[in-house]
This record gives sequence, C-alpha cells and structure tokens, in this order.
Amino acid sequence: MIGYVTLGVSNMERAKNFYVELLKDKGASVLIDMDRIAFIGKSMDQPMIAVCIPFNEEPNHPGNGNMLGFNAGSRENVDKMYERAISLGATDDGPPGPRIPEYNGVVYDDVVFYGAYFKDADGNKAVFYKLG
Repeated sequence: MIGYVTLGVSNMERAKNFYVELLKDKGASVLIDMDRIAFIGKSMDQPMIAVCIPFNEEPNHPGNGNMLGFNAGSRENVDKMYERAISLGATDDGPPGPRIPEYNGVVYDDVVFYGAYFKDADGNKAVFYKLG
C-alpha cells in the first residue's frame, strides 16, 4: 500500500548516495531526480524512499517516533545491512539482535523480531529487521 516515504535532508547528494549504496543489493537506484527531491527504489511500481530538501526551505528535522523499517529477509542480512549503514556514515541506534516479544505486559510467543537500528546523517531513524 505504501508508494513512498519522504525523508527531509540537508544535503541531497549525500542522502542519495547513502540510500542508493545502502540498498544496492535490493536493486535500488535513483528513479526520479528533480533537484530538490529524488525518489530511490527498485521500480516505480514498488515502494520507494524520497529524499528532499523541505519545500518550505526551513531546516529538516527528523520526526520523533518516525522510523523506516526495511525487511532484510534474514538475520544475516540484518547484520550485513546494519554494518553497511554504519560504514556509510550512519550512527548506531541499537545493534543487531533479538528484541523481547512483549508489549504492554503481553508476551507474544509466536513473534520473534530480530532488528538493527541506525540513524542517517540527518538523524532519520531506520531499522533492518527479520520477523520469525
């Protein structure tokens, strides 16, 4: 259902290079580049990430509670993609590992979430994950 998610950035070239390089194994490239905004993905009919200089030309601000989730397909890929993000200049926001399958005191025995969290150079938070 999601067509694209937009991230406000302060440096377009840095952001485009980061996300293309980060997601290259998934076939990502810049699909549309309109100077102030660029759409990155595998194809126009699949979900994309858009990086942009905010329309109002005010400084970008990462949203508190906003996060991109990338399905890595395997725990090994979670580890690999997290390491790639860090090597590309992202900062750690939670190293790879299983997360406790509990929410508000309810334990979900059938849900195993393995994830690794990072923030890009503009502070946008993301996670690579594997469910199950």
